Amino acid sequence: MSLVAIVGRPNVGKSTLFNRLVGMRQAIVDDTAGVTRDRHYGRCEWTGREFSVVDTGGYTTNSEDVFETAIRSQVQIAIEEADLILFMVEAGTGITDYDADIAHVLRRSRKPVILCVNKVDSGAKVFDTYQFYALGLGELYAISAATGSGTGDLLDAVVAALPEDNAPAEDGPALPRIAIVGRPNVGKSSLTNALLGEQRNIVTPVAGTTRDSIETHYNKFGHEFILVDTAGIRRKSKVHEDLEFYSVMRSIRAIEHADVCIMMIDATTGMEAQDMNIFNLILKNRKGCVLAVNKWDLFIKDSNTLKEYTAALKSRLAPFDDVPVIFTSVLKMQRIQDVLNAAAQVYANYTRKIPTAQLNETLLPLTEETPPPAWKGKYVRIKYITQLPTAFPAFAFFCNLPQYIKEPYKRFLENQLRKHFPLTGCPVQIYCRKK
Repeated sequence: MSLVAIVGRPNVGKSTLFNRLVGMRQAIVDDTAGVTRDRHYGRCEWTGREFSVVDTGGYTTNSEDVFETAIRSQVQIAIEEADLILFMVEAGTGITDYDADIAHVLRRSRKPVILCVNKVDSGAKVFDTYQFYALGLGELYAISAATGSGTGDLLDAVVAALPEDNAPAEDGPALPRIAIVGRPNVGKSSLTNALLGEQRNIVTPVAGTTRDSIETHYNKFGHEFILVDTAGIRRKSKVHEDLEFYSVMRSIRAIEHADVCIMMIDATTGMEAQDMNIFNLILKNRKGCVLAVNKWDLFIKDSNTLKEYTAALKSRLAPFDDVPVIFTSVLKMQRIQDVLNAAAQVYANYTRKIPTAQLNETLLPLTEETPPPAWKGKYVRIKYITQLPTAFPAFAFFCNLPQYIKEPYKRFLENQLRKHFPLTGCPVQIYCRKK
């Protein structure tokens, strides 16, 4: 599938155009320059032609800012990857030094370039667009990304300039979605980069570097899925910027759309209150979970440390403590493949369908041996068990008096399910219904 990169200096409306092209508010848009820091991918369809779009951070030069230096690198990577480049400028400001520098980089790239002049919101502003012919990039298109004006003509030009796809895109089975979540600065982007073997996402010591949820197609070592790096989720009282509020909301949405969440915690600080909030969010949304304890190389250890640390973690996670715990150091590349293998196994458990005959054969004798407690002289008898057709493991227990089965006995049933069937890392829902 062809790839179109949107590049330009900061705050010319690249993310606004990106959101319009992909048809959803996928990239964060704000008046503050430098909001978009990573390459952000989406898919666009126009006149029956489908292509990928990548949004990049604003390109700047001669800057000492740690983010701007990394953004320049990300833009260069996007230009190298792209089949076509949309170079975005702003009508009201004219040609700036940044615009001239970017035009020079694009001319040297020898890639097809379409120049689009944004923020042309009225007929009078059309006259401001002609000066951009001086950049020497050929035909230009006057658009307003905010209102959509002119984007149809722009897309016609994009489709006409794209190379023909050699093979038609085929819709295969939906790939598993694995989200990497956690508090800020626990190593989520570093883990993504380590798994992919490239600097896909920007990593700095500053908490809150990643603001968008970044999706990447992973296909290595026998695993294939969509890997989602998310912004760190902080307590509400710590969130002061509007941008970070939207980042946190984007991360929560990433959890809602994931199949399995790799939850990262910092070994040196342990499982804090905000970690528990994130874990409960995963549990509330009924998602599979793998716990990755990062920075394990910095933790002072003795012969019993691993066992004691794991026991302390499981006690905090109770009652849902049937979660794989992997101790890793992303910087030293220790056991990161184990995290991936655990996530793949949890996904297999999450999507597993257990035959009804096997459920009844295994669990009915156990419920007869340990029946629910009698309630007001009435005895509850479970007669039939089946798995429900839900996205997560859910089971229906049919009985004569479902209203008398209380939470402690449901916990007993869940423990028996986990004991006899591979459900590690998956939340289990139990329903009691009238037979």
